Amino acid sequence: MAKHVNLIKLSVGTESVADLAAWQKTRQALAADGNPRHVTRMFPKRVDEILDGGSIYWVIKGIIQCRQRILSLDEVDRGDGIRRCAIVLDPELHHTAASPRRPFQGWRYLKPEDTPPDLSTKRANDDALPADLSQALADIGVL
Repeated sequence: MAKHVNLIKLSVGTESVADLAAWQKTRQALAADGNPRHVTRMFPKRVDEILDGGSIYWVIKGIIQCRQRILSLDEVDRGDGIRRCAIVLDPELHHTAASPRRPFQGWRYLKPEDTPPDLSTKRANDDALPADLSQALADIGVL
């Protein structure tokens, strides 16, 4: 049994994995180390488990489509007294098997046994299916 835990997060306003990658590249300029960050108001309590091999799984258009390894969780101070967490991510996006998810707010913990498998590198470059077709196929268990 894996000791790590993952996070799952909606990528609001993103149309595809390529959109997410493009957005993160524009944000990378803000980080001294060049790694993308996602800043959230809630700081995870299970830090050690996340940093023991956890990833963030991105829900795009109602479907988990990719993941990124979490490198660190850094406290962010914007001078307003609100404690925030910067989830520091590996820039490499790993495409995953499509897995439908209902909308939710913020992030959630995701157990390793509940995560979709990564796609092979050969399939990661396949053209994306239209969101409605991908959703329908995932609903019946084909994707």
